[in-house]
Amino acid sequence: MKLTAKEDIEAPIDEVFAQLTDFEGFERAGLRRGAHIQRTDLPRISGVGQTWQVGLDYRGKRRVFSLRLQAMDRPNSVHLTGGSKSMEGEMIVDLVPLSRRRTRVSVALEVKAKTLASRIFLQSLRLAKGRVTQGFSGRVKAFMAAIEDRLAKPTLG
Repeated sequence: MKLTAKEDIEAPIDEVFAQLTDFEGFERAGLRRGAHIQRTDLPRISGVGQTWQVGLDYRGKRRVFSLRLQAMDRPNSVHLTGGSKSMEGEMIVDLVPLSRRRTRVSVALEVKAKTLASRIFLQSLRLAKGRVTQGFSGRVKAFMAAIEDRLAKPTLG
């Protein structure tokens, strides 16, 4: 199943890219929301090759999956891959400068099933694709609005 969303943001491409690659910030945010996040790349590296193991509760069960920073082309794209026992997927975020102060962010998420149960789950999502796509686009829009708000606030210094 593939989901896509595009959003234009009032911020320079370099600043948007910096926000999208603040992985330590994402780790802290996930921990605050009850997820268990652990870096698994040893020795810890910065950039392509970073890996995490993530555990979170979804629909009453603990779900554990791995993530890997597969590729990064500063400031144009970020490519993450991941998977669990039952599914695997990838997310590609592309950034295109529209002007000096405006950036278009395109997010593509593709998830594939590895087991019969996950195939059935993905099929149920396909049946509700309109609602699922709308929810995905709404999440991307809210996330981009949060980035835009953070970048619009003057820094103290």
